[in-house]
Amino acid sequence: MTTHTPHPIPGAVLKELRTLDDAGRPPVPRTDDEGGAPLRCCLRHSTPGETVALVSYAPLRRWAAQTGADPGAYDEQGPVFIHAEECTGPAPGAGLPFTHAHRTLRRYSADGRILGGRLVETSDAFAPALTEAFADPEVALVHVRAVEHGCFLYEVRRDDRSAPAAEGR
Repeated sequence: MTTHTPHPIPGAVLKELRTLDDAGRPPVPRTDDEGGAPLRCCLRHSTPGETVALVSYAPLRRWAAQTGADPGAYDEQGPVFIHAEECTGPAPGAGLPFTHAHRTLRRYSADGRILGGRLVETSDAFAPALTEAFADPEVALVHVRAVEHGCFLYEVRRDDRSAPAAEGR
């Protein structure tokens, strides 16, 4: 069975975002009184009382800078929640997070161009949809996004689709 590794925002990038986000703004930490914010640093929902920050993040731009790709017009930035201070990252073996609601799996080629996407409506269809995405040899990575707000949740890369179900930073 193929498993997929969800990638949180890397630790070095989080350090940058906690100083200045990808829109050039400093973060504004706040206490999350209700909990439930999808944290991109540790791939879990916040709990009441945690200190979080909503920052602007450009995931495809940062990936392209590492790989030499040119996403052109597909480069975008958007809001993501992170812990305001360093955290421990995802729990080992946690599996694929944030699969309980409608999600879009947006596929990208190695040169940073969008290859399409798929709406996933149930959690049991999530892993098979990732397997389907990577069945296309042109797909280099998949961005998992929330349907209701379009927010980036995490990415899965081709080169680690058979790796353990989760990894730390």
